[in-house]
Amino acid sequence: MSKLLSELIEAHGGHSRWSKIEHVETSASVRGGLWARKGWPDALIDTHARIETRRQVTTYTPFVEEGQTSHFSTERVEVLSSGRVLQERSNPREAFNGHSVSTPWDLLHLAYFSGYAMWNYLAAPFMFAYPGISTEEIDPWNDGSTSYRRLKVTFPDSFATHCPVQTFYVGQDGLLARMDYEAVVTGSMPTAHVMSDYKKFDGIMVPTRRRALARRSDGTADAERVGVAIDLSDVAFS
Repeated sequence: MSKLLSELIEAHGGHSRWSKIEHVETSASVRGGLWARKGWPDALIDTHARIETRRQVTTYTPFVEEGQTSHFSTERVEVLSSGRVLQERSNPREAFNGHSVSTPWDLLHLAYFSGYAMWNYLAAPFMFAYPGISTEEIDPWNDGSTSYRRLKVTFPDSFATHCPVQTFYVGQDGLLARMDYEAVVTGSMPTAHVMSDYKKFDGIMVPTRRRALARRSDGTADAERVGVAIDLSDVAFS
């Protein structure tokens, strides 16, 4: 484990604390231009998300409508009502083949993207030490007022995430401040995903405000173009 990764994990609560956690759950409000573009502007305004930490599994309740629940895993997504499967899809990432930025999503596209994305967000930075994921400290970034250390993270093909290589920015407080990626399933738009409003829940530092912004060619973020806005509260670990 690199020095930066070790310091990053420690600042967020430490490996020892995370190793005892099997589930993370949170109240969430998710909105933004991406959801409107894909046909689901108000789908996840007021919901509850729950992930498993040992494997990529996420559920949302409610999901789009009261009484519905989504269940995401890398191999399968489902939408259920009262325990009954309404819709399901195996090999869900393949269903995005041929998609562009403007391609609308069906209910199961939404379940897959929102499922893997929330899993990644709630498991970072601890997931960077998981088997198959590699990290490398790269040149720092200065936005004109603040200097950030940066960690390049490379994910295996079997991992559900935005894209194989992503860059994470570490603030002077040792916490994640931003992540850069081009989400393949949404059309690979350059994105600067900014994290803020950290709060400590049961020993773990969590950014309760996330804004996925358009990333300009010079690497700066366009605060006027919000693709995804996520606000979290009542985060719990078990």
